[in-house]
Amino acid sequence: MKAVTFQGLHTPLKFEDIADPAPAEGELVVKVGRCGICGSDLHMTEDAAYGCQHGDVLGHEFAGEVVALGKGVTERKVGDLVSVIPLKSCGHCEHCRKGEVQWCSGFGLQGGGYAEYAVTRPNQCVTLPSGLTLADGALIEPLAVALHGINLSGMKTGDRVLVLGAGPIGLAVAFWARRLGAARVVVQDIARFQEGRALDMGADAFVVDPADPVGSAERALGGKADIVFECVGLPGLIAQGVDQVRPRGTILLLGLCTRPDTFNSFAMLSKEVRLVTSAFFTVQEYEAALAALEQGALAPRLMVTGTIPLADVPTVYEALKKRTEECKVMIAPL
Repeated sequence: MKAVTFQGLHTPLKFEDIADPAPAEGELVVKVGRCGICGSDLHMTEDAAYGCQHGDVLGHEFAGEVVALGKGVTERKVGDLVSVIPLKSCGHCEHCRKGEVQWCSGFGLQGGGYAEYAVTRPNQCVTLPSGLTLADGALIEPLAVALHGINLSGMKTGDRVLVLGAGPIGLAVAFWARRLGAARVVVQDIARFQEGRALDMGADAFVVDPADPVGSAERALGGKADIVFECVGLPGLIAQGVDQVRPRGTILLLGLCTRPDTFNSFAMLSKEVRLVTSAFFTVQEYEAALAALEQGALAPRLMVTGTIPLADVPTVYEALKKRTEECKVMIAPL
């Protein structure tokens, strides 16, 4: 089959032929219909902390059609259209039964979406309703990540929300914050590429002011934020968030930062700021994201700015490492 593979850090991906996947017992094969290129994918090819190996097939935001079943698989059938939860798990332990699959002893990250076919497990497949497309199915994962952050933050109706970073996760946080009752939502970034998209997805204002990030955000919010969502993953933004949040407010970390960071803990302690980290999502949150799309939410679809064939991935992937008007680029392998 055709696939795009990891060749090494700081090296372009390669479009090539690799062996067709065969499902082992308890597995199934999905023909990939759409796969999103995630910001974390871009980081994986530049940072050794992610542990990518030569020949790995990246891509964890994907949906497709079940085309082959391994021995013992009865929960799915050939022809099912599914969105794939990219969190490997046993499907049977207490954590899996609760939907908290990230704590399963068999947990791992599911890749494989940058290819014509991918192997996964039936418990990771969520059936797509007839009204949703495969592109919708590939949007569910980033929406679920953002919803998990919202839930962990303890956001309440009437809260003032500040989102740092206008990438897909930051935009998805703005969508959920508006949908779930925030009084005011402000997105802050260092460039205006996604300003219109942020406003269309639920933000009341978009702030770009590197000279005065704290003051400009406060003026746009009408006061200090109840919750600051850090959706970038760069050193220095926790410290900035401490200045931007109200006393006893919350800073919620969604950005992936693999470098050491420093902040003034006394400043945080003096305001009794809560610092909360968020990783992955629950199955219930994944299903809630799907339900939002099924119920007609149009805003998340605004994130999709282009669809490309597999052969174009290496070139487009390199271009995405620089900030542009692009937001969420989808791959259509077949």
